[in-house]
Amino acid sequence: MKDTNKKTHFGYREVNEAEKSKFVGDVFTSVSKSYDIMNDAMSFGMHRLWKKIMVELASIDDKDIILDIASGTGDISKIISREYPNTTIFMSDINFDMLSEGRNRAINESFDSNCSFCQLNGENLPFKDNSFDLITVGFGLRNFTDKEKGLSEMKRCLSENGKLLILEFSKPINPLFSKVYDWYSFNVLPKLGSIFANDSESYQYLAESIRMHPDQVSLKNIVLKTGFKDCKFYNLLNGIVAIHVARND
Repeated sequence: MKDTNKKTHFGYREVNEAEKSKFVGDVFTSVSKSYDIMNDAMSFGMHRLWKKIMVELASIDDKDIILDIASGTGDISKIISREYPNTTIFMSDINFDMLSEGRNRAINESFDSNCSFCQLNGENLPFKDNSFDLITVGFGLRNFTDKEKGLSEMKRCLSENGKLLILEFSKPINPLFSKVYDWYSFNVLPKLGSIFANDSESYQYLAESIRMHPDQVSLKNIVLKTGFKDCKFYNLLNGIVAIHVARND
């Protein structure tokens, strides 16, 4: 029987595991309409470059079948669709409002021709074994309640020699830079959230969730623990962001 009182973290708060997905859902429902504006504001537009680098590292083949988990408003799917129009892309998100924003954007910006749209939980993927050549997760893994379970599901759904790419906030390498980053995260991000999204609390959660997420090496070890054959990571902007690339055996 599942322990409904088992605890996990929601930012710096300790909550029951069963409650976390609801709290995360409330955050993304709140920010869905302003998500793209806030991404540009808080990263000075650099998130677009990070996503392009992620797609380059994926070494996509023209006929690949791809699952984009936590696709949100569709930045990663858009890049793949434009550069590899013969791929098949499943845009997915646990949050209906975020997925709707992504679907509307795909239609409005004409990258929906090779995209399908799925509302799903990344910890319980509704696909057969070996369904995908590539799975991408952009800025979504830190919101999982059980990261190991989610990664195990991704491995199950990948074909032999399929690839998993995770783009996520991580830990700065330089201690001085880390202090500046902390100041920016806890003093500037909530203010930007208040200005652009009328929601400072969600961006306070963002800053806290980044701090609670495993660092580069720890995440690599978790990925390997779930059975992936190898895993490498690439630091961007002194490690504020990292891209993990893992291959299925």
